[in-house]
Amino acid sequence: MIKNLIFDFGKVLVDYEYFETLDQIFKTHEQAKEFYHLLIDGKWNENMDRGDSFEETFCKMQQIMPQYKEEIAAVAQRFNDFVRGEKEGMRTLLTQLKAEGYHLYGLSNWCTKVHETMAQYPIFQLLEGQVISSEEKIIKPDRAIYERICQKYNLKPEECLFADDRIENVEAAQRFGMQAISFEDTAQYERELRKIVINS
Repeated sequence: MIKNLIFDFGKVLVDYEYFETLDQIFKTHEQAKEFYHLLIDGKWNENMDRGDSFEETFCKMQQIMPQYKEEIAAVAQRFNDFVRGEKEGMRTLLTQLKAEGYHLYGLSNWCTKVHETMAQYPIFQLLEGQVISSEEKIIKPDRAIYERICQKYNLKPEECLFADDRIENVEAAQRFGMQAISFEDTAQYERELRKIVINS
């Protein structure tokens, strides 16, 4: 029986998009793409999700790309602008699910800026708790982070339903013993949830 609903943050509870902000900071889209590839393909963002210092990481990126020193400083200043708002319909749905008796939790790969984002959007107040990768020094899809949320809140994997937009994280949750949904949008998530609950 499913009792606990666990949610990723980016692209599940909140929308997340890089280039709307980067294109405002860099002079050209090509420059924005160059920085984006450093941040993502260069593993800097992933390492911050693992707990590396936000400030030190951006200082190092300025050293690697000194021609964009001012722009990189602006990205650091506006990092939370990558979040574009709550995912449409999700706060209403979570409010309903909470009223139905489900326990709601968060499990996210996010840097140390996460609490600034959580303070900004009311949807996060619906969660009973969360496990954040940068605080645990573990990132999804590592099995240990799924173990951690169960240990922290005394959850049984077979009573948990996890939602994430990345298939590798969904599959890792399933291997751990949770049911899981590959998130596309609010309506699809609710359909899949109701189907799983009926069949469990």
